[in-house]
Amino acid sequence: MASLKEVRNRIVSVNSTQQITKAMKMVSAAKLRRATDAITQMRPYSKKLTEMIATVSANAEGAKENPYTIVRNINKVLVIVVTSDRGLCGAFNANVGKATVSLIAEKYAEQQAAGNVEIMALGKKGGEYLSRRGYNVNTQYADIFTKLSFANVRIAAEAAMKGFEEGKYDVVELVYNEFKNVATQILKTEQVMPIVEKKDEKVKASSVDYIFEPSEEEIINELIPKALKLQIFKAVLESNASEHGARMTAMDKATDNAGELLKELKLQYNRSRQAAITNEILEIVGGAEALAAA
Repeated sequence: MASLKEVRNRIVSVNSTQQITKAMKMVSAAKLRRATDAITQMRPYSKKLTEMIATVSANAEGAKENPYTIVRNINKVLVIVVTSDRGLCGAFNANVGKATVSLIAEKYAEQQAAGNVEIMALGKKGGEYLSRRGYNVNTQYADIFTKLSFANVRIAAEAAMKGFEEGKYDVVELVYNEFKNVATQILKTEQVMPIVEKKDEKVKASSVDYIFEPSEEEIINELIPKALKLQIFKAVLESNASEHGARMTAMDKATDNAGELLKELKLQYNRSRQAAITNEILEIVGGAEALAAA
């Protein structure tokens, strides 16, 4: 059985850890409110813009000639991976890393073997995870969460768009966590470029009639780049909210676990203390009996 001093030191240590996890939970809760407000405001705008592009591009010849809709043979791949800068958020970052590895293995194994898969890390943890596993990682935009804003995300998005337009990449994929609620994050893998028309968008497109000014082609060429930047920005906001939700959940569980451990340690401490007192009493009684016998 551990000594009283050892148990007492462990109680102090666990109690200190519990205070830290409580504080981290409260900080994440405050950040989560701001992050969920941002993504809640973004979603309707993003959805409406996507529907509008689907409607306009359904019958527009200009949409088929847009540089971001051109389908090429896939030789070079860019995967944009959105994670966080810090840990202590459960399996949040590891899940994105594993999803990225699975995506490359299932769809782009040949390109990876030829060294033609590049990872654009938005968030430091994703870059670290994939670098350790030998992937070609571009960490130029990894510190994007240091000052999260559309202006900073737009720079990264424009780099990916320029690479696709110039033929540096033949396909661009996006991997991130979508925020559902505090306890649930949904892993998402989306093809950003080339833009492929979806069946449900085609149905919506046929039921809406617009009057265009200027021409459909000009509107398409203006809207598509904005939509691509918005899609990546939305993924970053989703990931940001998911991170705080995951960290809040992880810290809540850690606080509960520390509480359970404290109960066990206090019980152990009381038992050790009782055993020590009993031994002292036995020694005193034994000494008294020895003196009496003498």
